[in-house]
Amino acid sequence: MEVKLKKPSLDFNDRFAEENRALMLKHGIYVLDLLASPGAGKTSLILATIEALASRYRIAVIEGDIAGDVDAVKIKEAGVQAVQINTGGACHLEATMVARALASLELENLDLIIIENVGNLVCPTDFDLGEDAKAMILSVPEGHDKPLKYPGVFQASKAVILSKIDTRPSFNFDERLFTRSVEQLNPHAVLFSMSAVTGEGVPAWAQWLSNQIEEKKTCS
Repeated sequence: MEVKLKKPSLDFNDRFAEENRALMLKHGIYVLDLLASPGAGKTSLILATIEALASRYRIAVIEGDIAGDVDAVKIKEAGVQAVQINTGGACHLEATMVARALASLELENLDLIIIENVGNLVCPTDFDLGEDAKAMILSVPEGHDKPLKYPGVFQASKAVILSKIDTRPSFNFDERLFTRSVEQLNPHAVLFSMSAVTGEGVPAWAQWLSNQIEEKKTCS
């Protein structure tokens, strides 16, 4: 019974996702769906990305939260368009929600949209939003065993970011085991190690994302 209910829901979502994808292709906008658990550093990474790329690209952010607009306010203070989506309890964003957010953005003036999904390592994985890629963040304090506990999000992500690497001395994080686990689950994923506090690893991430944006422009 559970499968019968889930499949129609995903089919409905996927139809809207394809409409979102076609709209973004028309405008040549690269869309990144950013996944992570609460507190992993999604907003800090987005702000670091804005600082690194805002001189070259026009950026907007869609903020997904169960409630509140704290993160959207931070993004706007950085001088970037931000749209807040409050799910009212749902543990993930859906393509219809993103479609409504896109309608409020000046798409003709954008190169990159970052979707900050609801903090969760399970629910958002199955929902296509019309993005070009999913990327997920795992912070050092969360532990190196998360790929074994939540394999789906690692398998679905084009990029995997290990964040808060400046906290390594305070935690027993086995980075080699973590890397090996990710590579076994998803050998095609690009791995980054980063600290939004110190800036370590941000240039490599920004360059990869820039390459994705430019590749999308050639396809539109």
